[in-house]
Amino acid sequence: MSCEVIQIDGSELEGGGQILRIAVTLSILLHQPIRVLNIRAGRGKPGLMEQHLKGLELVTEICNGKLKGGFIGSTEIELWPSKIRGGNYTSFVKTAGSISLLLQVALPCMLFADSDTYLTLGGGTNAEMAPQVDYTTEVFRPILEKFGATFDFDLVRRGYFPKGGGKVEIHVRPVTQLKAVELLEVGNLTSVYGWSFVAGNLPTHLSHTMANAASDKLNKIQKNVKIERYKEDADIAPDNGFGIVIVAETSTGCVIGGSALGRRNEKPEVTGIKAAEEILTSLDEGSCVDKHGQDQIIILMALAEGRSRIRVGELTLHTKTAIYIVEQLSKVRFDIIPHGNSNIIECDGLALKA
Repeated sequence: MSCEVIQIDGSELEGGGQILRIAVTLSILLHQPIRVLNIRAGRGKPGLMEQHLKGLELVTEICNGKLKGGFIGSTEIELWPSKIRGGNYTSFVKTAGSISLLLQVALPCMLFADSDTYLTLGGGTNAEMAPQVDYTTEVFRPILEKFGATFDFDLVRRGYFPKGGGKVEIHVRPVTQLKAVELLEVGNLTSVYGWSFVAGNLPTHLSHTMANAASDKLNKIQKNVKIERYKEDADIAPDNGFGIVIVAETSTGCVIGGSALGRRNEKPEVTGIKAAEEILTSLDEGSCVDKHGQDQIIILMALAEGRSRIRVGELTLHTKTAIYIVEQLSKVRFDIIPHGNSNIIECDGLALKA
């Protein structure tokens, strides 16, 4: 481990929790002590919220590290990582803080642990401002598998805003190394499918309205769109919530997602159209990865062996932030090659080994 502490400014670019998540993950994987200042300075309420603190505590335990400044509201932390250990870990956010974001910070670390890792995570399964767990399992996981890794996932209970209370169980097997990925052509659509759900005391017809609106929009580019409509079992999802997740697969192996959560003052057909339009935007741009997966692939590309080349749409601020932090903490350098409405992201990975 380097004795030099690298300092990261949390107010740069996106200025939110993503800077912290990526910096902490790379700190652990590269055995590099870090100090993160101005945490979430770009948010209305700066500093660590419970969701960020729980993620920090979880990965600090996984790497047997030392954490300074780990408390609610803290705007500065220091992390000294040690060896990544497999085993059983639990992390519960009392609020509807996103389980998917907890997994984002922990998963790359677990891929390089010394043995299998079993996680029990609690919080929000379907939350605003974060990927729904259904997106994480049905879109992000197939992308991760192209890099040569995967995870097992069991949904125990759904948790919606504002109560949370969701619970998932995850099993991760370590890899020796990630492999580079090349996705440059989106190809032709082969299937479009998804899930439109309601829960709690909400009427089932909401799921049909969302699905019908999304299908009508998507039928312009793909016939036989299959979106399942259903009401969640009360034992799994007792609280009120509704939303939709859509997956598009192409002939070249691209997996593109679109999703939206229902809102109290929003018509359900608008929710369905939002999810469909995310799919359409990605396809119009010729993107092989949608905007939600775009920033999540950056750390995988940086860790893999070989040169990864992936076509995306317009670079999101989250993606620019991910690239910025990775380049600060590692020797990896990214090339962005404009190509019509899309961009090709390229980099030679670190070829990190467990």
